[in-house]
Amino acid sequence: TKTLTKNTVVQIDAHPFMQWYTKHYGIELGKKGKKGHGAEEGKEAPEEKKSFKVIGNQKKRAANQKLDTTIEEQFQTGRLLACIASRPGQSGRCDGYILEGEELAFYKRKLEKKKK
Repeated sequence: TKTLTKNTVVQIDAHPFMQWYTKHYGIELGKKGKKGHGAEEGKEAPEEKKSFKVIGNQKKRAANQKLDTTIEEQFQTGRLLACIASRPGQSGRCDGYILEGEELAFYKRKLEKKKK
């Protein structure tokens, strides 16, 4: 069935999290290296104007942050695995958390077995 229940593992869109990460740390996620994109090199997006205080805060945060490689891979695909923590009611609104660490590795193995 396609009903959402508590502790269900779902795939969610990674773009809202990528935007937050960029605002908070000043580091863009999900970008692969530029290989053979000669036409796109001239078209760089204009950077936002940021105050020196915001830039300083982002540098301090970025110095302490460390992102797991498996989560980075998920950001590159544009999808994250998440677990529903609440019990969705009639409205279908639910809260949850992004899987990471051992829990993420476990569910990735399960999904690989299911694909085969």
